[in-house]
Amino acid sequence: MLLAGGLLAPQPQVLAQSGYQSSEDAGFQAYLQVLAARARAEGVRESAIQSMIAGLTLNPTVIALDRAQPEMNPNSTPPDFAPYRRAHVDAARIAAGREIYGEVARYIPRIEQRYGVPASIILSIWGNETNFGHYMGDFDLARSLATLAYEGRRRDLFATEFVDLLKMADSGVPRWQMKGSWAGAFGNPQFLPSTYLRLAQDGDGDGYRDIWNSKADTMASIANYFRDAGWRPGIPWGVSAQVPAGLNRAGITSGLSAPTCTRVHARASRWLTVREWRQLGVIPQGYIGDNVLTALIEPDGPGKTGFLLTGNYQVILEYNCSNYYALSVGLLANEIAR
Repeated sequence: MLLAGGLLAPQPQVLAQSGYQSSEDAGFQAYLQVLAARARAEGVRESAIQSMIAGLTLNPTVIALDRAQPEMNPNSTPPDFAPYRRAHVDAARIAAGREIYGEVARYIPRIEQRYGVPASIILSIWGNETNFGHYMGDFDLARSLATLAYEGRRRDLFATEFVDLLKMADSGVPRWQMKGSWAGAFGNPQFLPSTYLRLAQDGDGDGYRDIWNSKADTMASIANYFRDAGWRPGIPWGVSAQVPAGLNRAGITSGLSAPTCTRVHARASRWLTVREWRQLGVIPQGYIGDNVLTALIEPDGPGKTGFLLTGNYQVILEYNCSNYYALSVGLLANEIAR
């Protein structure tokens, strides 16, 4: 259909889409004002609020990425761990971790003494999260978090994170530095704003918690996260174990129901001391005390590599609820520390 002058008239579906987009934008702008009001009520200064919400628009890419997240199917078979391990505990990442270990050597004794977390574990988290800062994300955090809150699937979570981002701005974090993942995580350790406000540390003593550029701040912040999550000094995350073919696996099934990471924890056995595992023929392949409580996991099934995991492994799961992630963090830490 042509209008006078030969211009094409908009088709009905285009008009409908345009109307929808206009309505969506209006709804988003109205919701921003709700978030701004909450921030004011929580003590954020008006100048910080306006600096963050001015010009914000809905990000459809973020909505698409969020809706594309796979649902956890309890009946699906997990993929093999070996390919994941090769991709995350690779020669380049090991070499980079060891290099940074040398660069931050002067900070390590102080950080390990204060927080009780080994530097190798801290560096392994950093390596797994952002490949030691090589990619921290380039999404605008304010736009991403506001979009995710408006979308509504996890509104309570992301509304709080958006308001906490405004609090970061109010504390002096510059607007230009607020870039990160589409889901709102940022910096070397990929903290969310609430985590930054509560746990980020000034490791180099310059008065600013710079988890984007400062190696000392990054390491101290990750260490503080682990201490807060319950890391116990002097105990390894776990050790690889030789598992006998005739082990009665039905007899070691865990009857516990985990409140979080249900599927992840379901893959582990019940908890026994290392001495009790030895009596069952499960032999640790590294040093670990006989009285330490551990759970057995065989990520690729019987006949392949097994691991005896301590309570510190559960702390790694607090960072990312994935057995493959947590195992890779532990194994990369082992290689960095060699």
